[in-house]
Amino acid sequence: MELLVFGHAGPPAIAFSTSCGRFFDFEDRGMVNAVRHKIEAGHLQLFCIDSVDAESWYNRTVVPRARLARHLRFEQYILEEVVPFVRYRNGCSSLNAIGCSFGGYHAVNIALRHPEIFTGTLSMGGALDPSGFLSGYYDQDCYLNLPTHYMPNISDAHYFYYYRRNSCILATGVDDVCREMNQQMAHILHTKEIPCRLDVWGDGAGHDWHTWQRMIDAYL
Repeated sequence: MELLVFGHAGPPAIAFSTSCGRFFDFEDRGMVNAVRHKIEAGHLQLFCIDSVDAESWYNRTVVPRARLARHLRFEQYILEEVVPFVRYRNGCSSLNAIGCSFGGYHAVNIALRHPEIFTGTLSMGGALDPSGFLSGYYDQDCYLNLPTHYMPNISDAHYFYYYRRNSCILATGVDDVCREMNQQMAHILHTKEIPCRLDVWGDGAGHDWHTWQRMIDAYL
């Protein structure tokens, strides 16, 4: 799969684009330019990856179990290929997962499932509950890939050790269609005493690239 790397040093971040997004969206939609000053100064390195959403969650031509299986293969690709590539290119011990809209779901989900790898999460307008894509289908793998479902029940001390060391920012807009999902996710994490910063931006901030450009500059 294709990806783009921006920057030569600084804390690395794996960037997930929006629904069915491509690896070049962060560049084409102004997200890279929004933090160009940080990238050029060596304060940030972005790894913008491709997606398989059209083959997984959004693929209505196959049964839900096949959609989920494709998503799990995508996660395997990130863990076994992208993360080692990031480590090869960047010696920093930290690793952030960031994303917009459905990319926010990917960032939050993989960071919560693998907190020993991802030390920080930034979700911008995250669509954090994709259960509606499964046409009512539900099994153990569905449960384990829906953060608003599995996080209320998590109790393993191994995970909490990392959760409480890592950082999590859920940024959304007052007019964002996904605002309630973000508030729900933040409430779940706070109930578990897991550090999480929920920011609801005012001034008409919505579910759009202009808002996310401002957010990525503010948080990374």
